[in-house]
Amino acid sequence: MKGLARVIGVELRLIIRDPSSAFFALAFPAVLLWVKMRSAGTLPSGVRDIDANVPMLSIFVIGLAALVVLPSTIAQYRERGILKRLRATPAAPGLLLAGQWVAHLLLAVLGTAVLVLIGALAFELAAPANALKVLLAWILAASSLGAIGLLIGALVPNHRSATLLGLALFFPMVFVSGAMVPRELTSGTLRTVGDWTPMAPAVETIRAAWSGTPLSATTLIVMAAITVAATAVAARCFRA
Repeated sequence: MKGLARVIGVELRLIIRDPSSAFFALAFPAVLLWVKMRSAGTLPSGVRDIDANVPMLSIFVIGLAALVVLPSTIAQYRERGILKRLRATPAAPGLLLAGQWVAHLLLAVLGTAVLVLIGALAFELAAPANALKVLLAWILAASSLGAIGLLIGALVPNHRSATLLGLALFFPMVFVSGAMVPRELTSGTLRTVGDWTPMAPAVETIRAAWSGTPLSATTLIVMAAITVAATAVAARCFRA
């Protein structure tokens, strides 16, 4: 555990020192929130824009860290031969991958905290109706999307391919799943398409938890199933 904690600390510092990762995971979602709130009001569902957008954009942060930054970093380590060299040391590749996964989730935690802080201080963000349910929703969202990120990192051959594939998955999903635009404002066709993405259950669950709406058992099961399945396939397919 001590070794894992050291790896997590090193990896988190490396991520934050990378200007592009730090900007897009920490600053960009905050800028998006600020821009969206310039014309804020109330959604057709009766929910205030700020109370919908902070939970939504927290999934945006998780998705960016898990689907873009995480697989790109793993592929970069493979491309540089770091994972192969680790096989000859006590620090096995599995330790590094576990550290990577946790470090990128901590990056998402920081990004979410920034959103909540700005929302509370600048836009009177309402407190979550049930903080424990919000935490459960956030953890399941991070686990499911993080598992997909690990799978991408396990399959792609290099850093460039991982980045392109991650972006190709991330940007369409954030628009159709409700992580960028509230689902109340999108067409029925886009909502139907979004329902088939792994990001949609995350958005639905965290918004429901924040507003106090009962959580759907189906969405919880879907996120748990994605986590187990994607992690298992990633472990089977991973190569140093």
